[in-house]
Amino acid sequence: MMQQEASRPVRKATRPVQAGPIRIGGLAPVSIQSMTCTDPHDRDATLRQVCELAEAGCDLVRLAIPDLEAASVFGQVRRQSPVALIADIHFDYRLALEAIRQGADKIRINPGNIGGEDRVRAVANAARERGIPIRIGVNSGSLPREILARHGGVTAEALSESALEAVARMEACGFADLVVSVKSSDPWLTIRTNRILSDRMSYPLHLGVTEAGTPAEGVIRSAVGIGTLLAEGIGDTFRVSLTGDPVPEVHAARSILRTLHLAPQGIRIVSCPTCGRTRVNLADTVEAVERAVAGLSGDLTVAIMGCAVNGPGEAREADVGLAGGDGDYLLFSKGQVLRKVPADRAVEALLDEIRRLLSEGG
Repeated sequence: MMQQEASRPVRKATRPVQAGPIRIGGLAPVSIQSMTCTDPHDRDATLRQVCELAEAGCDLVRLAIPDLEAASVFGQVRRQSPVALIADIHFDYRLALEAIRQGADKIRINPGNIGGEDRVRAVANAARERGIPIRIGVNSGSLPREILARHGGVTAEALSESALEAVARMEACGFADLVVSVKSSDPWLTIRTNRILSDRMSYPLHLGVTEAGTPAEGVIRSAVGIGTLLAEGIGDTFRVSLTGDPVPEVHAARSILRTLHLAPQGIRIVSCPTCGRTRVNLADTVEAVERAVAGLSGDLTVAIMGCAVNGPGEAREADVGLAGGDGDYLLFSKGQVLRKVPADRAVEALLDEIRRLLSEGG
């Protein structure tokens, strides 16, 4: 197993809450969330996507509840779901009450848009009776006019003030099993706001860069915003928000956690960007190895390099790897060349060596 000098971030201990089998806060492992994009009235499609997200490694899945029919479907999905489910509620407090009755493991509300104090209290009481947490969600598009005026627009101070006011409303109802989430499409604004909240309260934080965009752009924006906060020890659960199929959100989230040593490394592939010295089809080789090791369990670093310059020398700490030659590869381990293999057999030879190392315990 390749040794890493970097240690994991020192995380801030927050007040823990329990969402089904998932503990959030209290130094529990950082959990990954996503959200279904199916028709919330289509039970089969929604359950299928929940299962796909669970298989990808998602810990909690959020479902939109726009009406009572969707709340009923939520309950049907919840009874078959392999993971904890969160009900996403806006505007109508009755939907929150019904989602709780249907077995939600957690609900997401904005106390500012579901009605007066009596309605907020009704939701808090129902959640308390069920023993589930409430996530308070605030974003840059939901700030009250008076806060915007006081701070001169959407700022980190304005967002954090709005979130803390929402927390105070819930505390006034005698409810403290809270998760707080403040998101912006601007990663830097997200970072500054969550730093303020982390300093001013002890509730667990749900991180995210909202409306991050397509996978090509959104992964980068999310890695910057979420990754910076996690590296500072801030954040207990998060979602990488990408336009389209939500499964890639989970893959991106897992990569962020592994990069920061907040999750098991698994089989980690490193590969060079290639240059004019490369005489093999490195991209196809890397993709073939990635597919082949996807189902393997273990802790190894596998290097796939384009030439001898970036091969056993620069990748000497890799457990095993390939270095491209002129139509062939060198198979190496820990900086030592094992043998030369033809390009058409390189992936097979590398996989044989990976399996041998895994059988020996890495």
